[in-house]
Amino acid sequence: MTLFRAPATTANLGPGFDVAGAALDLWNELEVTEGDGDADESHLGVRAFSAFAAPAGFAFRWTSRIPLERGLGSSAAIVALGLVAGAWAAGVEPDVEELLAAGLPLEGHADNLAPALAGGVCLTWDGHVARVADDLPALPIAVIPEARVSTAESRLALPETVPHSDAVLTAARAALLGAAIASGDARLFAASADDRLHEPYRSMAAPHLAELRADLPDAALGATLSGSGPTVIVWAERDISDDLRARFPHHEVMALPVARDGAGLT
Repeated sequence: MTLFRAPATTANLGPGFDVAGAALDLWNELEVTEGDGDADESHLGVRAFSAFAAPAGFAFRWTSRIPLERGLGSSAAIVALGLVAGAWAAGVEPDVEELLAAGLPLEGHADNLAPALAGGVCLTWDGHVARVADDLPALPIAVIPEARVSTAESRLALPETVPHSDAVLTAARAALLGAAIASGDARLFAASADDRLHEPYRSMAAPHLAELRADLPDAALGATLSGSGPTVIVWAERDISDDLRARFPHHEVMALPVARDGAGLT
């Protein structure tokens, strides 16, 4: 038996729409056993495995800890697990961009899949991946409602065009985000936490985003929608999970530090 793991992810980080993402310290696992396996070849992870090796003769056992359809990269983690396990079975060592290219037809969201594969904080564009930092200048704390959001349906809510002023504001905040990641500057990171390209159109499924931004808890630097939501990430100078649980008693609250490792053997 060989054990693999892959992390949760938070994508966009506010204004880094479809570009920026970070791995989080919450892990899905896959046990692969050689033998007379009867794999479900329709399973997303098995299909990812098939990009490098035939699944016949292997048994797969999946452990899923990442909440489904909550904007925390659950499908990206499953795809990442299948990819690294398939590469292991084939005896090959593809780099992260080769893994990304193999996984994107299944996952479709490079900003989640890249950090799931590489760990840390990643930028991705045109099939390329840059792991730009091991950490961020704030602790991510996930505020997770019970409701689920389909990424595909959430994307349909996005308009074809946005006002020029919204595009300018988001470009400026994206520049601040890049500078904050590169420098580890908490002040710049706090200033970057705004977006007008996707968050305003997805916020109906995450009303706690506006509530948090209107009244940030002490020690919080900002709040961003995680992927397409409905999870909101509160970025804080210290762990304020207890305060957030008291404020949102019907939500799950999890402090999830940035994970330095990506998908691979445990």
